[in-house]
Amino acid sequence: MMILIAPAKRMRPTIDFMDHKRMPCFLPESERLVTYLKTKKQEELKAMLNCSDAIAEWTYNSYQHMDVNVSCVPALLSFDGIQYSYMAPDLFSEEYFVYAERHLRILSGLYGILEPFDGVVPYRLELDSPFHTPFCTSLYDFWGSKPYQRLIEEDKQILDLSSKQYGRLIKRHLDPDVHLVSVYFLEEEEGRRREKGVYVKMARGEMVRWLAEQNIQQFEDVKRFCRLGYRFDAAVSDDKQYHFVRKADWKRSKYKAV
Repeated sequence: MMILIAPAKRMRPTIDFMDHKRMPCFLPESERLVTYLKTKKQEELKAMLNCSDAIAEWTYNSYQHMDVNVSCVPALLSFDGIQYSYMAPDLFSEEYFVYAERHLRILSGLYGILEPFDGVVPYRLELDSPFHTPFCTSLYDFWGSKPYQRLIEEDKQILDLSSKQYGRLIKRHLDPDVHLVSVYFLEEEEGRRREKGVYVKMARGEMVRWLAEQNIQQFEDVKRFCRLGYRFDAAVSDDKQYHFVRKADWKRSKYKAV
């Protein structure tokens, strides 16, 4: 079983306790994207990324000096957001890292798909950013089925814990013999259920950590997840969608976003 997660917008430029093991599998493609992004003005990057002036300035300077072959950080430890805080890979045991290396993959606008110990550099590029170039109409068009084909070489059972925009990179290419399960975390309030972005990110990170702790290998065992107040709801789940629901009386104050 392979587990898919999304990256985070914030990244760490360095860490001091672990080196990367290898380079990303689609590095030539990443270099092509960087070469193109070096030609963009700061104002163009701001529009593309729909970001603030400060982030646009950082992104522009980053791409102008970017070399994807140097000063690399292991992908799993490079991202810094709510999901990754709850996953807490900095505190993984050796066994958890072994599990992650075998089962966990990170989807990326710049790199396509990443293994946990692939070396990456800080970047800003959302997969659904407007990206019309002489060689592609979007990043989905640019990457095509390459990340998907790479993924199913390893396993045809896929647990999707990524976001909608990143999951699309894989789902649009699914073959009949590939079994993908999407996971949803829902809040139940006054008889209604809905996703809330911050809580979803917390739960995704917590589930990844739990999967590693429990050495989960099969879809059926994923249903046992019961942290942060979430419980599997068999009544609304099927073999393609797992719904985990948290009741309104859960004391969320114990788990604040970080």
